[in-house]
Amino acid sequence: MTPRVLRAGSRAAVPWRNGGGVTREIASWPESAGTAGFDWRISLAEVAGDGPFSVFPGVDRILTMVEGAGMDLTVGGRRRRVDERYVPASFPGDLPTGCLLLSGPVVNFNVMYARDRTAAEVAVVRGALPVPVPGGGTVVAVVLETPMVLETAATRGGTPLDRYDAAVLTPGSGPVTLHGEGRAALVTLRTVPPVRSR
Repeated sequence: MTPRVLRAGSRAAVPWRNGGGVTREIASWPESAGTAGFDWRISLAEVAGDGPFSVFPGVDRILTMVEGAGMDLTVGGRRRRVDERYVPASFPGDLPTGCLLLSGPVVNFNVMYARDRTAAEVAVVRGALPVPVPGGGTVVAVVLETPMVLETAATRGGTPLDRYDAAVLTPGSGPVTLHGEGRAALVTLRTVPPVRSR
C-alpha cells in the first residue's frame, strides 16, 4: 500500500462562526466526523483577527505557527506567547483560549486529538530522513516549505509535494523517505487503549 497524497489545492475553506478566520481540514479520523466526534483532526487555520478559539471538550491541541508574526494566547487564564515559527506548542483544547495577534494575520498548523482515544506527537523536520510508522499507528506528513519529495519503493524518482500538501502513511506503506530543502511536519498518531474498570 502506497501513502495517500492529499493535495492542498483540493481543500475547502470553512469560515469560523465568529468571523475571525477560516480553517482548511487536511485529514481526520474518522473521516466523516467533522468537528465533532473525531479521534484526531489535522488542519490549517488562517487567523485574521483577535478573538476566542473554539472550545473542544476532552481534546488536546498541538499548534504550530507557520506564517505571520505571532499571537498572544490566554489559555485557561494563563498567558502564552507564540511568536516563533515551526515550534509546536501544546495546550488543552477544552480550556477557554483567547487570541491577540501581534502584528497581522497568522496561519497555524493544528493537530487536535481526543485524549482518551489518541496520543499525538508533532515534529518539524528538514533534510532527508526515513519516516517510520508505529505498528497500529498513522503518520501524516505535511510540507511546510518546498521543495520536498516523497519517495517509496513504488515511486521512481519520488512524488513532488507542494507547500501544505500532505501524505498519510500507515504500517503497510512500506519504507518511505521524505527529503528536500524545506521543512515538514510529521504527526505521529497512536490509538490509546481504553481504560478498563475493575
